[in-house]
Amino acid sequence: MKVKCDYCGDPAELCKGDEVYPKRPDLYNKLFWQCKPCQARVGVHNGTTNPLGRLANAKLRCWKMRAHAAFDPLWKEKRMKRREAYAWLSKKMKMCGDECHIGKMDVEQCKNVVEVCS
Repeated sequence: MKVKCDYCGDPAELCKGDEVYPKRPDLYNKLFWQCKPCQARVGVHNGTTNPLGRLANAKLRCWKMRAHAAFDPLWKEKRMKRREAYAWLSKKMKMCGDECHIGKMDVEQCKNVVEVCS
């Protein structure tokens, strides 16, 4: 599998967590795609090399965390199932269901998640 950086267009490298997050022992054995020059990264689905979403630089990672903080309580607090929460979000954001996932979003979309969920 090849993953291209959304920022510079160069190919990303598959790396272990100890390289990407040297201060996070809990991530040492996980895999990540990373573009070193851009410091953009994304984790992979367990047991695969498939990215969990798009490569994210520091700004996007910050907004993804904010989006998850606003959105995740909808399903983690059992108000609805996770799939139902994403279906609700896709309608609110007028996005195709398959594309409405925080891992695939850009900064503006993450800001919109925070606004919609607040």
